[in-house]
Amino acid sequence: MGAIIRTATAGTFESSDAYVEVGPGRGSIDLSLESVVEQQFGEAIRRAVREVLSECGCDDIEIRIVDRGALDCVIKARVEAAVRRGGMN
Repeated sequence: MGAIIRTATAGTFESSDAYVEVGPGRGSIDLSLESVVEQQFGEAIRRAVREVLSECGCDDIEIRIVDRGALDCVIKARVEAAVRRGGMN
């Protein structure tokens, strides 16, 4: 499938948004999540991120997400934007 070729970001640290940073992986998906709602929604956020990565065909990525209470659709959009900016080989 695809691997990210350069570091890229999307989003902000503002309330109700998410900051996403992607970079070249080490042969797998390495997902780091920091969220103000991680106790309640951490697994749902991770599932949404993996869904977007699967749709984009990306399986070799290091991805860091700092969530400030963003809706699911916002998180998905930020992940997709960062992946597209990071390019794939």
